[in-house]
Amino acid sequence: QHSPALEGHGRVLDDAFSLLRSGSTRTALQIEREPAAIRDRYGRHTFGQSVLLARRLIEAGVRLVQVNFPREPGDTSASNPLWDTHRDNAARLRDVLCPQFDGTFATLLDDLADRGLLDETLVVVMGEFGRTPKINGAGGRDHWGNVFSIALAGGPVPGGSVIGASDATGAFPAERPVQPPDLAATIFEVMGIPHGYEFRDPLARPRAVTTGGIPLREICG
Repeated sequence: QHSPALEGHGRVLDDAFSLLRSGSTRTALQIEREPAAIRDRYGRHTFGQSVLLARRLIEAGVRLVQVNFPREPGDTSASNPLWDTHRDNAARLRDVLCPQFDGTFATLLDDLADRGLLDETLVVVMGEFGRTPKINGAGGRDHWGNVFSIALAGGPVPGGSVIGASDATGAFPAERPVQPPDLAATIFEVMGIPHGYEFRDPLARPRAVTTGGIPLREICG
């Protein structure tokens, strides 16, 4: 039986398969082709090389790339809790997490700018929640969803600007709070997807890309 929904799903799968088997994608995945000096700038750790690979994919025409901060080979959730710093928060940030992230992130922005890609690429750095304003008994910070920061760069984002502020202890928003739907609406607006746009799911039901969010005027005008 003819099904427009199934046909649409099939087209999405065909597009994904074509992208994966294209010559430009295969070449982008061959990170060993990158000059050693560039690989060194990004950092020879897993995160740095993953971000470099993301830049290569963007350069090859991939529209959306997600990079997760990874564990290194042999790490466990106890030996390397990544950013989930319930223990030894200060030491983890100082010795491992911030040095890797700061160097790689700065290199990515410089590299995108040098290649003429920064103005057409939106870079989003975020997690799903923040950390408690108070340090626990193990020297760590636990989960906290009331306030946290994200970073946006590239595209129309004005460099060096700060939107909103927390209170003195970093516990709650003090001014210009931004809700997750606002962030989603901003990202879609920057990508050229109109606020309130609806798509059809596999059962042909209308789904809004955002629910209730308002694009940030500081970015979208």
